[in-house]
Amino acid sequence: MTLTLGHFLSLGAMLFALSVVGIFLNRKNLIVLLMAIELMLLAVNTNFVAFSHYLGDLNGQIFVFFILTVAAAESAIGLAILVLLFRNKSTINVDELNTLKG
Repeated sequence: MTLTLGHFLSLGAMLFALSVVGIFLNRKNLIVLLMAIELMLLAVNTNFVAFSHYLGDLNGQIFVFFILTVAAAESAIGLAILVLLFRNKSTINVDELNTLKG
């Protein structure tokens, strides 16, 4: 059995749908929200790599490299903000984090 482009696109679609479900079903825990956003980025990266491989072009893989770099920086900053919020509020529940309201 050979893997075709449809297999990789189906995998990317399932990962993307799982991340969307994770975002909509769990709006209380900030860690789960960050993980769902990262899963969404990885689903899109899977599609980029699949198209890049099947089209014989490296532009998709280069674009994935930049997306992963930005995602790593976003994760580091998001976790730093999360640690500071937990130190100040002693919770990571999104409903109780209303300090940014003006």
